[in-house]
Amino acid sequence: MIVTNDRRLRLGEALKASVVGLARAWRWAWGAMAVCALVWAVRPFMVGVLGWVWAAAALVAGLILIGALARTAVSDDRNDARRLGLGAAGLQLGLPELRLLGAALLCSVFMAMILSVVALVLLAVFGMAELNPEAIRLRDWAAVGPIWKLVLLAVVTLLAFYGVLVMVVRLSLFAPATLGRGHMVSLNSMGIAQGSFWPLLGGLIVVVGLPILGLLILTGAGLPSGVATWIVWAVVISAFEAPLALAFLGAAYRRLEYWTPQGAPHD
Repeated sequence: MIVTNDRRLRLGEALKASVVGLARAWRWAWGAMAVCALVWAVRPFMVGVLGWVWAAAALVAGLILIGALARTAVSDDRNDARRLGLGAAGLQLGLPELRLLGAALLCSVFMAMILSVVALVLLAVFGMAELNPEAIRLRDWAAVGPIWKLVLLAVVTLLAFYGVLVMVVRLSLFAPATLGRGHMVSLNSMGIAQGSFWPLLGGLIVVVGLPILGLLILTGAGLPSGVATWIVWAVVISAFEAPLALAFLGAAYRRLEYWTPQGAPHD
């Protein structure tokens, strides 16, 4: 993997690299996409005890897919991807996948703690504002409280959500960083993304938000049943959404990475 001196993330370049990375993922990890799509697509038919079996299979299939896509996203060529453990057609399951799971769990625990603190702070702020609860219940917004209080509360709430969003975006590089560095990377991924919040956010909106919006429009436009909708989501997310998102995150990681295999910062 090439580590660059220029750690400025250019959104246009990263999005172009995402398209290239998507095509590369289709060539190198098509098997992982097929397995994940198949496992997730059969969920409506798994009832009772089979639901628990499906949950375990879905976790394994997801780990295989993310592991394959992350390896593809941080590699310069197929040989480099194989050196990182990429199996035939992207089918592999080993220590890197366990590292990905561990990093994801650590990031989730960290975000749960952040959300808990933010929720407690907002509850305290709204409590001190002494708004009229009866007016809120009746949706009589004019009688809730002085307008300046409502504006101030809105600003505080927006700032709180902005802080949470910053954390989420800066943690988003944990998967390519874990595969690229060869060890579990969770909170340290925020250091890699430092100073690149806005291009990362813009890219995630394009590669994650827009495809999901398109899926919502498609599934709301007349698919025949809930089962058909689930299958469409399983296939599109496995074969398009996840590969495109990991391709973008991999391109961003390769641009922003400063760590070398020897463990020293890259100047």
